Amino acid sequence: MSNLGGSGCELLIPLSERKPLKDIERSIIKTYRKHIWTKFTRAVRDFKLVEEGDKIAVAISGGKDSLLMAKLFQELKRHGRMNFELEFIAMNPGFHESNKELLLNNCEYLNIPVKMFESGIFDIVDEIANDYPCYMCARMRRGSLYAQAQKLGCNKLALGHHFNDVIETTMLNILYAGNYKTMRPKLHATNFEGLQLIRPMYYIHEDDIKRYTMNAGISPMNCGCVVAAQKTSSKRAEIKALIKELKKNFKDVEKSIFQSAQNVNIDSILGWEKGGEKYSFLDFYDEE
Repeated sequence: MSNLGGSGCELLIPLSERKPLKDIERSIIKTYRKHIWTKFTRAVRDFKLVEEGDKIAVAISGGKDSLLMAKLFQELKRHGRMNFELEFIAMNPGFHESNKELLLNNCEYLNIPVKMFESGIFDIVDEIANDYPCYMCARMRRGSLYAQAQKLGCNKLALGHHFNDVIETTMLNILYAGNYKTMRPKLHATNFEGLQLIRPMYYIHEDDIKRYTMNAGISPMNCGCVVAAQKTSSKRAEIKALIKELKKNFKDVEKSIFQSAQNVNIDSILGWEKGGEKYSFLDFYDEE
């Protein structure tokens, strides 16, 4: 079996520059109150992501987004008024040993009581997904996380997708898939009864996550996979670059893309899908 777990961090920060844990935790509520904490709690409130009696599995990938999400949930439990439980879970899909150690060390330093489980997904993806390894890997990872969350008695699985993930996915679907779909802040799991997926970082911008991570002195891990680098180019990177270019002449372009999914005018589109059924404007044209 091939060793597919690449080694590397998104941000290389010396251990000596790590800030004390109490300062890292305090900064979420103080320094980043407007750009991170308030947006997190607003998403929780707007979309009813956390409710009384929930048991939430918080998925830790080792990257900057999930590490921050774990700390946000801890702060919510500490300062919130709802009674809910947390399980912090991390899947090892076949990481290089150094990446696995980095993930566990970061969680230990940040006081995140993570439970790691094995899956071996990298090797499987390398064998069966020649053309779209990232797509297949994401599907398999999610299924594995759902199964682990269910095993732990959780009713919700939290993933660290943020604002930029949402708008990039929207544009990926429009430009490369020829459809209009976006990431929803929550959805019911298709094959795992009683489980919901939630995205509490829905409003938080990636630049603010990077700023928090750098200032906290945290060295997060990347996805740890070299399969995609060997087999595909990153369409998401292309979309990210496109949006950055559009911002030069239209500073609110990200906001417009994000809001477009909330302002779909059914009277002005040609077709749509609902509950697995496809509809055309012609189906209702004579009723107008």
